Amino acid sequence: MSEPALADQECEACTSEDEPLEPEAYADYRAEIRDDVWRVVDDHHLEGIYTFEDFRDALEFTYEVGELAEEEWHHPDIGLEWGEVTIELWTHKIDGLHKTDFVMAARMDRIYEEYEPEEDA
Repeated sequence: MSEPALADQECEACTSEDEPLEPEAYADYRAEIRDDVWRVVDDHHLEGIYTFEDFRDALEFTYEVGELAEEEWHHPDIGLEWGEVTIELWTHKIDGLHKTDFVMAARMDRIYEEYEPEEDA
């Protein structure tokens, strides 16, 4: 039986004894988040940029991401401006990337589907 989609997996807490993920360890997780939104920076954190048609959608998306962060007790750095939300995400306890960071990114991608601007035909 195959594993559920990354966005459907549990956000597992890590311990301070866990090591940050190395690129070969997170490659499969990276493949399950949007490559047009997310990039890995210095093998340390995820940086995502979501675009919106207006400020209201960006604000509502930010609120939903905030609710998700509270629910999972995993809080990203969030920047909000007209038409754009930037997110930085990593596990502070280990000062690097953990599977939970990728699960959260996949869940944010899923939330974004409701807000994604339609492409011009």
